[in-house]
Amino acid sequence: MSVADKVSSPCVSVCALDENDICIGCQRTGDEILRWSQMTNEERREVLKSVAGREEKVAL
Repeated sequence: MSVADKVSSPCVSVCALDENDICIGCQRTGDEILRWSQMTNEERREVLKSVAGREEKVAL
């Protein structure tokens, strides 16, 4: 798989975990951030779905 085929990281270079272990910049958990480089594209897509749900909760 080439680099162009990989699902991109949602990182926005605002790296700080809140009290729930969620990054305030990208909305990933600490574990998701650590494992990102070893994840398959399918696993990354699942994380991005979780991130979207977390973003909706923050926006409320």
